Amino acid sequence: MGCKQNKKESQSEMETAKTESEQNPIEETIFGEMPDGTKVKKFTLKNEAGMEVDVITYGGIITRWTAPDKQGNYEDIVLGFDRLEQYLDGSPYFGALIGRYGNRIAKGKFSLDGETYTLATNDGNNHLHGGEKGFDKVIWNAIPKNTGAGATLELTYTSEDGEEGYPGKLDVKVTYTLTNENELDIQYEAVTDKPTVVNLTQHSYFNLSGQLSKPVLDHEIYLNADTYLPVDGGLIPTGEFREVAGTPFDFKEPKSIGEEIEADNEQLDLGGGYDHCWVLNEGEEDFGLAASAYHPNTGRLLEVYTNEPGIQFYSGNFLDGTLPAKDGGAYGKRSGFCLETQHYPDSPNQANFPSVRLNPGETYSTRTMFRLSTKQ
Repeated sequence: MGCKQNKKESQSEMETAKTESEQNPIEETIFGEMPDGTKVKKFTLKNEAGMEVDVITYGGIITRWTAPDKQGNYEDIVLGFDRLEQYLDGSPYFGALIGRYGNRIAKGKFSLDGETYTLATNDGNNHLHGGEKGFDKVIWNAIPKNTGAGATLELTYTSEDGEEGYPGKLDVKVTYTLTNENELDIQYEAVTDKPTVVNLTQHSYFNLSGQLSKPVLDHEIYLNADTYLPVDGGLIPTGEFREVAGTPFDFKEPKSIGEEIEADNEQLDLGGGYDHCWVLNEGEEDFGLAASAYHPNTGRLLEVYTNEPGIQFYSGNFLDGTLPAKDGGAYGKRSGFCLETQHYPDSPNQANFPSVRLNPGETYSTRTMFRLSTKQ
């Protein structure tokens, strides 16, 4: 009798453990250690379909993201590194959270209420992605949760008043949720104690082929935009809203990245390819399809939904083969592409762009969702 009772208890304990595992599909490990001894944690979000997303507390970086092809084979689809030291040695923002201001601010200066603020000029004469130590290089506090929507990781960080030259103490929360529908839902929130500017985004480089060191020129891109923002020699918007029709910047019908990337076009010459912000058309209920990317050979389809007004499409032009790839090769030119949902570059200095100002008592709140599926 005693043996039967123990067997039942053991079976009950196993079922309980299984239930807890299903409710909290997040594994926590140590990814590495900072020079000051701070441990960098890695959280692996999983869903019922088999998708996995690895996020580390350094920079809120997505280091790995697996997705099935049309045969059901799972492969990593984002560029990144295997070790923390490689991110610390220099990364082109692989998979990172970007802030306080994603993209460029001209000459590293902007004014609010008559006061001029000076930022680092870490991209030629301009300010890029939050400065010398933006949100991509700080340690975020991470709390794994189960919200019922899926495996959820809540990341928080407090940027002190004056950090990287920005005014106001900014409390930031970014929530990653991996749903069972193969969606990564990202919620951005921030509050401030002084008027400031905010523009947060996620900087994953995708290669849907799963062969991360191979060029992405065969990927077919769709952008839900009738206009884009032409730039000057420093990749700062000129202020013009230019029609995409009849130009290599027209992705209203899907076409491969490589189809016109080498066309004789001044804007392509300035960016070394695509590195521009598209002005998104109005979406359904202000949260609509902004972009998609399709890889014909594997059948992988990535769709991007957002309530942001713009999306920066970057074709990996500055990758040069010097960085080691996770698949054993090297990240050569155009081996990854980015679809960064955001407000427009240099908005603090351009009155005709949507405002990026955040005041005390207000909450900055934006949402972007990446959905992966396959088609034959």
